[in-house]
Amino acid sequence: MTRIALGNRSRLSLPFFYGWIIVAVVFVTMGVGVNARTAFSLLFPPILDEFGWDRGLTAGSFSFGFLVSAGLSPALGRMIDRRGPRLVVEMGVGLMAAGMFLATQITQPWQLYLTLGVLVGGGSVCIGYSGQSLFLPNWFVRRRGLAMSLAFSGVGVGSIILLPWVQLLIERAGWRTACWAMGILLLGLLAPLNLLLRQRPEQLGLLPDGGVPSETEGSRTSNIVDPVWAAIDWTLPRAMRTARFWWIALGFFGALFAWYAVQVHQTKYLLEIGFDPFEAAWALGLVSLLAIPGQIALGHLSDRIGREWVWTVGNLGFAICYAALLLMRYAPTPELLYVMVAAQGMLGYGLVSVLGAIPAEIFLGRHYGSIAGTLMVPSMLGGAAGPWVTGLLYDLTGGYALAFSIAMVCCIVSALAIWRAAPRGVRAVAGRVRIGPS
Repeated sequence: MTRIALGNRSRLSLPFFYGWIIVAVVFVTMGVGVNARTAFSLLFPPILDEFGWDRGLTAGSFSFGFLVSAGLSPALGRMIDRRGPRLVVEMGVGLMAAGMFLATQITQPWQLYLTLGVLVGGGSVCIGYSGQSLFLPNWFVRRRGLAMSLAFSGVGVGSIILLPWVQLLIERAGWRTACWAMGILLLGLLAPLNLLLRQRPEQLGLLPDGGVPSETEGSRTSNIVDPVWAAIDWTLPRAMRTARFWWIALGFFGALFAWYAVQVHQTKYLLEIGFDPFEAAWALGLVSLLAIPGQIALGHLSDRIGREWVWTVGNLGFAICYAALLLMRYAPTPELLYVMVAAQGMLGYGLVSVLGAIPAEIFLGRHYGSIAGTLMVPSMLGGAAGPWVTGLLYDLTGGYALAFSIAMVCCIVSALAIWRAAPRGVRAVAGRVRIGPS
């Protein structure tokens, strides 16, 4: 039984740790919020058909939203440090809903950029991977990887439920009706749900993983490996003067470069080498489906063997994915397609299970939000650069071989960079904590 402090005199008893309520709220929020932004790919064709705008100009609104997200991320971290996650997440819900509602009135490209680009893109960073990673690690230590992977798996579940529903609305009532429906869903479901968020368990009289302050220090096993480093009051300027900060930045950039390059170009490539449109669409959908058990399993595994190992496995998954794609150029067989899908979904997408845990092990403290928010900038820049560089190299060379090879190199560099950052050298995961006489 967990007793939660509600004020000076009252306490609420729950049969489980309140942190799991936080995980459930994030699960639903990610499932709706991230996929509401992903739905741009479904809105894209009917918008093109209606207005006849240039394809690159129209698609650029999505990329522009990515850049807006990158610019907002450090400020969001500082805001969460000072005001907590409820304000930031509710602000994101409001921005996304406003963007969806106003998008129904667009008649010019700049209005598309403002609504589905700035408002939806800017709002999504508040309620997506970046925003949630700024406070969720505060709630768990022993099960940090499992908790974050469970929360983030909401994206995969949401894609199976939300995106087909949006497509059905578009086909039956038009893209404007779909935008109205998503805006109403965002406000009606996520706005009240996220009032349950809290930044830290200490605000409810608890400790991470459900401990209570009455426990003595001797009754809790410390996971700190480097007490001198862990004792530092890490601020953003102080963190940026360390090599570890820049190794993490490099690791995040490389991984997200590889992730989004294949996500954007995979379908087009499969069509070019001879797969039919149904097979290409099936492959993309199955990747999201396999990502759900993959993320949860790898998140749990990271709590046992370490964040570096799981980050390496995730990058290995994308490297295998790219190798299979290159081989399919010469032998477009179903077997290689299965390998590509499984490696990408079950292994590669597992990167998100430790995306927030890696900086948390190194820089956790009062200013963690500011530090983690800034570290999300290189990840977003990698996500924006991957598809663009891949497309540019395709135009220059007439094929994907060079671009996919560069992405594989990015996977290797990313894995090595996180080993150099060495979160294991500051805090050990639960499976590596040695329990013995003090």
